[in-house]
Amino acid sequence: MQCSQKTITETGGTSMNYRIFLVEDDRSIADGLRHQLEQWDFAVQVVQNFRGVLGEFTAFDPHLVLMDIMLPCYDGYHWCREIRQVSQVPIIFLSSASDNMNLIMAMNMGGDDFIAKPFDWNVLLAKIQALLRRTYDFGGQTALLEHRDAILNTVDAVLTYHGERIDLTKNEYRILQALLEQKGKVVSRETLMERLWATDSFVDENTLTVNVNRLRKKLDKAGLHDFIRTKVGMGYLVE
Repeated sequence: MQCSQKTITETGGTSMNYRIFLVEDDRSIADGLRHQLEQWDFAVQVVQNFRGVLGEFTAFDPHLVLMDIMLPCYDGYHWCREIRQVSQVPIIFLSSASDNMNLIMAMNMGGDDFIAKPFDWNVLLAKIQALLRRTYDFGGQTALLEHRDAILNTVDAVLTYHGERIDLTKNEYRILQALLEQKGKVVSRETLMERLWATDSFVDENTLTVNVNRLRKKLDKAGLHDFIRTKVGMGYLVE
């Protein structure tokens, strides 16, 4: 063991598709859960690398997480804390350890619900649907942009790296967002200046250079060396 989308009809006839991220190391349970969830037409991804749960989470950008407690390398509480650094996505803990202490721990670590194994499929579905309706009826889905373990939450404009927050100015955030949205591609200086104009501040070539250099210094100080590359005569990129 390594260290289809649900459509729920809402009021007014609108619908939304949901992705579920499953963190479960028992392969038979994971396969059974995935099969059942896909029967309900959810899109499901089962974690593959139990040392890289956060990276897989951000890449999949799920609407809900099903999290086992006892896992290889790090337990589910650890990964719940890591996810909470970057996202408020609903998390349901699944565990055969159903005593009150584990229930309290799950809630204190940022979990939204707890289901003891073995569980009733209908109860699980009801809990999932209730959490999704509560979360996404009144708010949008979280958009996470990730590169080299740095995670930019575009909902609240927060950048984190290994659990540490990196404070950005409005201009620095817009530059980084533009580069991460086009990860692996060169973003022209003209495009970046257009982004910065949206801040209602005067932007010229020198202003852009100053902001990029300040952003680079912050990323370098946090341990993200050579995060932004320059393509002379073209622009910038992350890759």
